[in-house]
Amino acid sequence: MKQNLIFILFLLLTSTLLGQHSKPDTLIAMFYEEQIKLDGQLNEPCWLNASAIENFTQREQNEGAPATEKTRIAVVYNTHEIYFGIWCFDKEPDKISAQQMARDFSWGSDDNIELMISTFNDNRNGYLFVVNPNGAKADIWVGDEGNDFNIDWNGVWDAAVDRNEQGWFAEIVIPFSTLKFKKDSAQVWGINFERNIRRKKEQLMWQGWSRLYDVEKISQGGKLVGINNIKQGTKIELKPYMLGGFEFSEEKPKNTGKIGGELNFDITSTLKMNFSANTDFAQVESDREQINLTRFSLYYPEKRQFFLEGKNYFDLNVDQVRLFYSRRIGIDQHTEVPIIGGMRLFGKLNKTNIGIMSIQTNAKDSIPTTNYSVIKLKQDVFKQSSFGMIVTQKYSKNQYNRVYGTSFIYSTSELFKEKNLIAGGSIAVSETKIFGETENLNKNNISYDVFVCYPNDVIEYVLGFMTVEKGFNPEMGYTNRKNYQMFYTELEFAPRFKNLPFFRNLIFKPIDLNYYINDETKETESIFYEWRPFGFVSKSGESLEFNIQHIFDKPSEDFELIDDVIIPAGSYWDNRFEIEISSFQGRKIAAEATINVGEFYIGHRQEYELYMRFNFNNHLNIGIDWERNYIQLPQKSLTTDEFGGRIDYAFNPKLHTNLFAQWNNEDKNILLNYRINWIPKIGSYFYFVVNQEFNAENGIKLERTTIIGKLIWRFAL
Repeated sequence: MKQNLIFILFLLLTSTLLGQHSKPDTLIAMFYEEQIKLDGQLNEPCWLNASAIENFTQREQNEGAPATEKTRIAVVYNTHEIYFGIWCFDKEPDKISAQQMARDFSWGSDDNIELMISTFNDNRNGYLFVVNPNGAKADIWVGDEGNDFNIDWNGVWDAAVDRNEQGWFAEIVIPFSTLKFKKDSAQVWGINFERNIRRKKEQLMWQGWSRLYDVEKISQGGKLVGINNIKQGTKIELKPYMLGGFEFSEEKPKNTGKIGGELNFDITSTLKMNFSANTDFAQVESDREQINLTRFSLYYPEKRQFFLEGKNYFDLNVDQVRLFYSRRIGIDQHTEVPIIGGMRLFGKLNKTNIGIMSIQTNAKDSIPTTNYSVIKLKQDVFKQSSFGMIVTQKYSKNQYNRVYGTSFIYSTSELFKEKNLIAGGSIAVSETKIFGETENLNKNNISYDVFVCYPNDVIEYVLGFMTVEKGFNPEMGYTNRKNYQMFYTELEFAPRFKNLPFFRNLIFKPIDLNYYINDETKETESIFYEWRPFGFVSKSGESLEFNIQHIFDKPSEDFELIDDVIIPAGSYWDNRFEIEISSFQGRKIAAEATINVGEFYIGHRQEYELYMRFNFNNHLNIGIDWERNYIQLPQKSLTTDEFGGRIDYAFNPKLHTNLFAQWNNEDKNILLNYRINWIPKIGSYFYFVVNQEFNAENGIKLERTTIIGKLIWRFAL
């Protein structure tokens, strides 16, 4: 511990890099009342008259070097909307990379422009809007300058793109009703822009082009001024839905029909109330089934849009413990439980983020009707830090469970000029009561952690300690194990060598350690130690890692691995070797591969993973992934296989379809999920979904088909 603290002090004392900014660092928006045709051609008079910025600088490949292509951005607005005009000039327009067209595309492989807007000008939170040369759009809510984010936030906005022999050009319109901001007559917003030119691996920033920061680091951006006397617009938003479909199986076919919806009401310009009735998730893609080769439970991500919107207002995690895990609501052992409805209140008042939610589920089989509630407050303190608290409650007719948690995060990007440092801690207590019983269920019911993190370009370091006691029981949260204390630390060096012809970074990791001890007996329970003697990222975007792993596990009792294969209780040391290779994802054919081999409890294990993506054109993309584990144990040898495949076809940025297929040799089922997603107007959606389940144990037999159509229509009142 003493050596770790000395090392941190050394890092702090040797941090001397200065920030990078250029003039002008302020962009002036121009008021313009006439209508703008959203076509990307930028031929309205306002685009000639508005102030514009062109001072972009390289972050990659050559930090601080002038941009090799010209970029120009101007901003105009009217009472209800703001428009961005973007000129991405390119001397080789036939080499522009643009492979995707669907909404919420993965923009890491395409040319694009990114707009980061902090409407509160608080150097913390904001909205990120992304557009590529095909007109594909993506957006993210960003909190704590990228330490917190919601990639599933979907705002109401639009964009259009035009391409010609000079490059590609975009117009973006964002209604003020999409954004939250203070009700001031004169607005001052934080803002920054990033342009990516993938064939050159060139990343351009308007301000703050240090490799220490991404565009989400809004404290390093510039300012947007000149916006006066605007109106946020829509106060009430109604989003009813109607659904109809059929289910075919060996039993009698079933019809289904359902109506419901959401009502959104802006209490203030920064605070939103949401009501939901008969909440439905029929359009959500199936979970990816996983074969569990550990003795702990697996984590499945939330995919339901209702819970993804605003989720950042409800999250407070104690390191590996999620105090609020929304999949506990309406899902029980992968089975849907009907949601009657609920309410949410979320937003910001002055320097306080507020999240309040209450959801009621219906009874199903042996599961009683249950209320799920959460209250979370997060107070901004100092320049970039925060203090938070959360209370969750699961309440049914027989019992209740509550969790009380609090956290403090200290964050700065000004450590010795411009280094990043994050430190903090959190603590949570659970309370469980079964009505009519006198047994005390609240012994050893605490979880807590402390940590310090130094996330910078060449050196990254993490040091922390956490405890989850045996009786800690977050029924609305998630933790895959209890009754442990864990010490963790990680150190990574990624030096850059400007004069080397191939390498962008060499990557070395002396230590990546998770050390668990039993909280009651204080005996070592498990250890994961990995070190990386060599790794690199090339200037063309390829990467390689070679890792050596030492793993200790001491199960206190026998456990079933799979198919009646039992791992006896005992102490096991495993030595494993791993190679990971990845190509640049912007290529026509992109691939990632991992090989991990070595000891496995009382035997040996070989693990192979392969992912390939075929980018045929800007309409069609196909991805496949495969994982195989070959395990040799004294009692038997076994092989597990998992396969997934996806076909995405986008007709245009507002109409796309995809087919997702998966299979594994444990469940022996083939699951198909086919979806059409049409956006008839911004904020409204039509889904056509077909789910099929095949039994592949003896041949292939169709067992179930579900066909559903769902329309969601947005009314702004």
